[in-house]
Amino acid sequence: MGTAAAPSKRILSPIERVSEVLFGLIMVLTFTGALSAAESGEAEVRAMLIGAIGCNLAWALIDGIFYLMGCLSEKSASYRAFMAVRRAGSETAARAAIAQTAPPLLAETLSTGEIDRLRTVFAQMPQVPEQGRLDARDWLGALGVFLLVFVSTFPVVLPFFFTTDAMLALRISNAIAVAMMFAAGYAFGRLSGYQPLWTGGAMVILGAVLVAMTIALGG
Repeated sequence: MGTAAAPSKRILSPIERVSEVLFGLIMVLTFTGALSAAESGEAEVRAMLIGAIGCNLAWALIDGIFYLMGCLSEKSASYRAFMAVRRAGSETAARAAIAQTAPPLLAETLSTGEIDRLRTVFAQMPQVPEQGRLDARDWLGALGVFLLVFVSTFPVVLPFFFTTDAMLALRISNAIAVAMMFAAGYAFGRLSGYQPLWTGGAMVILGAVLVAMTIALGG
């Protein structure tokens, strides 16, 4: 067998990037959406900005930590599956171990000969892989998650930095948020094989509903 090619998987998939941007947008909109432009003065706008930026900073950190936890869980599951296949005493046990990490369709369609070959290859490996540990790609992924959630705050709050007219700033902010939500939904549709225009519109509606529910529940 030749030398294995280096992994080509992106640190964050396009779907993950879109999802993190949407998460950041919804979080910041719970603050701008709760602002009453007709009654808000400079102090209220300032409090909203501090709250929005602080909240997204905190959630960006939390989401990055959750990403690292997911990486550890995935690697641990892969390690356990490897060891289970290596130690499997039968084709049925090996197939069950493969099903823990492989996509269901792939696990079901593997022939007995292919599973036996995997068992043989795993058993003959001179060095057993180490228990899952975080590597540089995992930390870069967590940084990417943090930046996507946090940076998505700023386009929505920027209008409040450039005008003292709270009503005008809120209208511009909402327009930017709707445009970003639509763009994220459009991208999700293209990546998932759905109709981009429909998914873009649906994402705007879904975002508005989620923000309204969060505000109503005191989030």
